[in-house]
Amino acid sequence: MDVVTDLAHGGRWTSLRHGGREWLWRREAAERDGAAPGDAFVDAGGVEECVPTVRGTPDHGDAWSRAWTREGDGERVDCEHFTLMRTLSGTADGVRADYVLTAEPGFRFLWAAHALLDLSEEAVLKARDGAPTRLFPEAAPLVDRPWPDGARWLEGVWPAPLGLPLDRFGPDDGTAAGAVVAGGRCCVHDDGDRLSFAVEAEGQPLSVALWRNLGGFPAGRPYRSTGVEPMLGRVFDLADAGPDDAARVGASGEVRWRLTVNAACRCP
Repeated sequence: MDVVTDLAHGGRWTSLRHGGREWLWRREAAERDGAAPGDAFVDAGGVEECVPTVRGTPDHGDAWSRAWTREGDGERVDCEHFTLMRTLSGTADGVRADYVLTAEPGFRFLWAAHALLDLSEEAVLKARDGAPTRLFPEAAPLVDRPWPDGARWLEGVWPAPLGLPLDRFGPDDGTAAGAVVAGGRCCVHDDGDRLSFAVEAEGQPLSVALWRNLGGFPAGRPYRSTGVEPMLGRVFDLADAGPDDAARVGASGEVRWRLTVNAACRCP
């Protein structure tokens, strides 16, 4: 599996290729080249390193808008409240990314490998049947019950939380919905190809976020984008995180985790 990253522009993964297939969706976004910390997110596709939040402030986190540097075998970004190191290495049928986040003990954060994939309408996402799955307010028109006023999320079970089937991406229908599925493993099946994700981190909450935008976002100029995003945490916005919904730096001052991406079936 061949991986290309762009250190000058947030450490973004710009290519993930195996067997002649490019898995990453990309979008022309010239304004990305000049993005600076504090700017609104510029969606250029690929895989973004979203940390310490995904939604909220700063938009899609504090790492995507900063230049990264090479340090030994790894890649590093220094942000206001933390430093993130990433080391990529090949495996027999994929790639492994090892991370170390260094910050003051007690620092809470979310991290997501914000992977936007180039998938067909027939693509299927496999996660653990019955896994607790949180839906967020943009899904309100799509669920089988009224959305309570002020609710930050509602919880159902995979693959059809609150009556909304999420395991199949399907054709464009003008909708967009985000979900967070408990557990750190999933597998995409598409046109005979497979792409599996697994995230491991001792003592931290593990999830897979899903962004299923079938031409429903952004308002006025919508496009299709489908995201499968291994996470540390259980919500999109750090401001919404309860005591067990975010990763936390312990007394050592660091958190370590591993993301493995394989071009083979690793269904939960």
